[in-house]
Amino acid sequence: MDAIVLQVLNGLDKGSAYALIALGLTLIFGTLGVVNFAHGALFMLGAFCAVTLNTVLNISFSTIDPVKKDFLGNPLKVETPYIESWFGPELGAAIIDWSVPISILFAIPVMILIGLCMERGLIKHFYKRPHADQILVTFGLAIVLQEIVKYFYGANPIPTPAPAALSSSVDMGVFLGFDAGSIIYPYWRLIYFCFAAVIVGGVFAFLRYTTFGMVVRAGMADRETVGLLGIHIDRRFTIVFAIAACVAGLAGVMYTPINSPNYHMGMDFLVLSFVVVVVGGMGSLPGAVAAGFLLGVLESFASMGQVVDLLPGINQIIIYLVAIVILLTRPRGLMGRKGVMEE
Repeated sequence: MDAIVLQVLNGLDKGSAYALIALGLTLIFGTLGVVNFAHGALFMLGAFCAVTLNTVLNISFSTIDPVKKDFLGNPLKVETPYIESWFGPELGAAIIDWSVPISILFAIPVMILIGLCMERGLIKHFYKRPHADQILVTFGLAIVLQEIVKYFYGANPIPTPAPAALSSSVDMGVFLGFDAGSIIYPYWRLIYFCFAAVIVGGVFAFLRYTTFGMVVRAGMADRETVGLLGIHIDRRFTIVFAIAACVAGLAGVMYTPINSPNYHMGMDFLVLSFVVVVVGGMGSLPGAVAAGFLLGVLESFASMGQVVDLLPGINQIIIYLVAIVILLTRPRGLMGRKGVMEE
């Protein structure tokens, strides 16, 4: 039983990333009707926002420490981060240690700006073009962004650790009524799941309980009628695109301690996230979130040693097999709407 609970936790961890990326994808498709294959690149850019801030905070200068000497008795050079000289050793070290959570404040304006530039500079010209054209141009944009990141940051993964206080593990067995030490789970993965739940809940609350969100939902249902009421719905949809970019970026920021950022991580998640969107139902926000967690849990169980020994390679294809079964039985996905992508 404890092994099952552990796999569920692992699945919720990975499913959180799938759900957040799929939520942004569905938000863009539901409002603008654009199939955005560059959305995985936004996830990657968010992760590199955390890398960038961590690098900037660690910029240091050299000083001679007369107390510390090498084996020949010469004074040693000591590297001191500027942030420590400005705020003091303790506070400066704490800021560097908590660089990943602090990166959220840095990533929000950056990702909103990137989303606005992407939508105004490129996406708006493809609103009325076929979906095939949208896929080609956004996929090309994703490759360009990927290569830019590779040029500046290199091809190797860049470790970006979680704060020291949150880098240990918690004994979940005690909380769930099992034997002590039966389920040891990293703090940060639990934090990531809670963070994803807050973001998902915030997006749904924003769309349901604010006037702006109500107008957006009305525009998703009938864009022409809302326009006839004198509402500049295109401007609101642009803001929604920026919000979706921000959601993907924040998902990437918080995922950096789990998976060291690299230039192709966006592509790694993009294909799986589109499968999640299709399984959940194109244009369905609840479907995207539900499918993200469902497929994350199924992938986790398929990765168990006993399952892999019985069915070698099943962990690599389980998501696609589930997608095939669901689409054969429910062509619109779990919560798909009639008429979406059926023309």
